[in-house]
Amino acid sequence: MSVTIERLGPEETTLVANRIAEAFTVLEVTYWLVPDASKREAVLAGDFEILVGHAMRHGMVYATADRASVAVWFTSVGEPPPPPADYDARLAAACGEWTDRFQHLDELFAANHPHPDHHHLAFLATQPGRQGQGLGSALLRQHHAWLDANGMPAYLEASSPRSRDLYARHGYLAGEPFRVPDGTPFWPMWREPLGR
Repeated sequence: MSVTIERLGPEETTLVANRIAEAFTVLEVTYWLVPDASKREAVLAGDFEILVGHAMRHGMVYATADRASVAVWFTSVGEPPPPPADYDARLAAACGEWTDRFQHLDELFAANHPHPDHHHLAFLATQPGRQGQGLGSALLRQHHAWLDANGMPAYLEASSPRSRDLYARHGYLAGEPFRVPDGTPFWPMWREPLGR
């Protein structure tokens, strides 16, 4: 199956954030982040909009041509990217009463983030009805080709055993998981460029 992949610009930030939120509402960690199921997707979308917008300036955002699947990468070469502008205020506006949980997750991610130069896959998300069709894998292969050609490692945090196993098939090695307070794990995963 041939999948057309396009790099997106800032005008599609909201679309990408909504796609990620739609796909991630079933992840175990989101039940801890936003216990109220009726508000979960909207709160997640608000948080993701901050991060996707930041990636438009400090990384790369790709999607399949039909926008069913999206990938959000940050480049961490030399100095890591700065935090988003007005992040604390924007996070509080997006996450409301659950802001402290998102802050806690940010702190966990920061404490476990590696320091060597790399590209960080912050999000890979596919529309629920389109999952399992190879769209996410196509997005991975597209960026991995650049990473391999340029000798650049990659890092991500897998949020489920299913995603951990998908990334392992693409050359990522899982480290010891770290956990949010309810025990839900994230697996830090590192990929060395092929051919190096």
